[in-house]
Amino acid sequence: MSGSSLRRRVAAGALLALPLTFIGATAPASAHDGPHPVKIRLDPLKGSDAHGTATLTPTSSGGLKVHIHTTGMTPGMPHAQHIHGDTSGTHFFCPNDSADKDGSGFISVEEGLKMYGNIHISLTTKGDTSPDSGLAVDRFPVADKNGVLDYTRTISADQLPAGTLDGLHNLHIVQHGVDANGNDKYDLDGSGESTFAKSLGVKGIPAEATDGSTCGMVMPAGGVETGGESTSGVEDGGLIALGSVALLGAGAALLMRRRLAPQAD
Repeated sequence: MSGSSLRRRVAAGALLALPLTFIGATAPASAHDGPHPVKIRLDPLKGSDAHGTATLTPTSSGGLKVHIHTTGMTPGMPHAQHIHGDTSGTHFFCPNDSADKDGSGFISVEEGLKMYGNIHISLTTKGDTSPDSGLAVDRFPVADKNGVLDYTRTISADQLPAGTLDGLHNLHIVQHGVDANGNDKYDLDGSGESTFAKSLGVKGIPAEATDGSTCGMVMPAGGVETGGESTSGVEDGGLIALGSVALLGAGAALLMRRRLAPQAD
């Protein structure tokens, strides 16, 4: 066989092998892999010095493991925290400083909710994780004496709202609780009374306990989005969310007052 014939046969063999090599190199991951973990950078909301990270990891049994590490929180105080958003694709986002419409220096629940949307999951330490536990202060994590909050919980599949694992990239985390006057507790001297708690019929709850401290979003690529203009439907969705939380009634807010009473002056 001549040299040119040999080269042609070798080239033909390589071309025949190429499709198999290409398929092997680009084969998609197994469907059994399921949704992948997502990471969230928790940035401070206006007036807060807190920041941290969160990881949402789907489990093999269809649950969700949540790990949060935050620093700069109010020491020794409970911090309400929730997964917010919408798995249908509606665009919600973390509020920027301009959300502080009343000029308090912080982002209240009323100011932020219209931007970050409904409570999807309440990140309690035990028991119920539905929006019904959005104000369950006795079951939210407490920051240590240095203001560090470490939280880990695996939420079982039967506790997850439909579409959660497939829609993780559309969800985000909001934490609450600030120390406006630097005395390491929630009190009325810091930012006055919580208008959100008052709207539920309960007076005397410090605004420090309900104002936002951190917010973080999962982004498909790049960094964390921190604010923007409202998109169609977002404001209405937030108002619906506010109404749904209000349906919890005064009972949950009374529980909050009892939980915070030893610290309030």
